[in-house]
Amino acid sequence: MSKKCEVCGKTPIKAAKLTFSHKQIVKRQSPNLQDIRVNVNGQTKKMTVCTSCLKAGKVQKAV
Repeated sequence: MSKKCEVCGKTPIKAAKLTFSHKQIVKRQSPNLQDIRVNVNGQTKKMTVCTSCLKAGKVQKAV
């Protein structure tokens, strides 16, 4: 089971690099996920959140 962001649902994607000789190299690009403690409805909960959600202020970190 792959990890994903619990706020926006962002998951790893597959990206293909095509060389001059048309060799295709498929790589897996993962989002930058962080395990942090978050305030949810006045309670502290541990969640896996991507850094773009943290920067946008979609979650509030617990103190």
